Amino acid sequence: MIARSATVQHIPDWQQQLKQAISDIEELLDLLGLDRCLLPAAELAARKFPLRVPHSFVARMKKGDADDPLLRQVLPLGIETEQTPGYTLDPVGDLNAMPQPGLLHKYQGRILLLTTGACAIHCRYCFRRHFPYAEANPLRNDWSQALDYIASDPSIHEIILSGGDPLVLSDRRLAQLGAALENIAHVRCIRIHTRLPIVLPDRIGKSLLGWLNDLRLHKVIVIHSNHANELDDSVARALSKLASTGAMLLNQTVLLRGINDNAKTLSNLSNALFEIGVLPYYLHLLDRVQGSAHFDVNAKRACALVETLNDSLPGYLVPRLVREQSGALGKSPVN
Repeated sequence: MIARSATVQHIPDWQQQLKQAISDIEELLDLLGLDRCLLPAAELAARKFPLRVPHSFVARMKKGDADDPLLRQVLPLGIETEQTPGYTLDPVGDLNAMPQPGLLHKYQGRILLLTTGACAIHCRYCFRRHFPYAEANPLRNDWSQALDYIASDPSIHEIILSGGDPLVLSDRRLAQLGAALENIAHVRCIRIHTRLPIVLPDRIGKSLLGWLNDLRLHKVIVIHSNHANELDDSVARALSKLASTGAMLLNQTVLLRGINDNAKTLSNLSNALFEIGVLPYYLHLLDRVQGSAHFDVNAKRACALVETLNDSLPGYLVPRLVREQSGALGKSPVN
């Protein structure tokens, strides 16, 4: 028997899971034992914004329940194709705040770097579901223009890595970017906004943790969880590993009708997050992106929910109710 001369390149398990994410609606319905009557409308909506969800996230959904709160976040619905007044393609003014491809400069002292357009999951309420990532891709120039812009402005102290999802990038690419940011004297903090520890917890491996441990910048990791059912043991282990690097762990939630728009669900989420070492940070009103109107919860009801949380939870477990408004210099509190 002749030995193989070429070495097979090892593909990390998380990347294999990412490649195997479900993109076929019929497959998702079959896995969950749901009626295929949902299929035609779902396929119509998916033409504008495709389905994408990892198997590990689907495993936490309740079979046979079309109203499962995790399923409702990812299942395309025909109502998404309806045009709703007041809902736009760029609801938070990203395109008007982009001085260089992939850089959003909205806030004093902070700048957001769109590291990639790729995500492990396509959330149906995503405010960047229509974003032109192909034209706003900093990787076309190996981040050089974006880094030059950051280096030229000494008022920028914090870099927010966003996307897409920055943890879709390989550990090698993240390490290269981190090293480049560390070389800019006035940058003191790196903040990573990511949903991967929730939907694909195997992403949190030794190589990524090694990079975070070695990073000299202050580290803040903002995860995105909307419901306590998302937080199983594998997620808890992944977040514990991230906390071990010295990173501050925060969570932001989007208030979604039919998913988490009641005080008990929000309270359960805050308590579940605290149990695994994460502090609730923001509770966002829906960004009014075209295709998401069926998720909207009005501000009056949202304030009433937060008032109830204030009565039942310690202050550090009550997230700040905010909305993002185009042209504003920060998140706008909702009172």
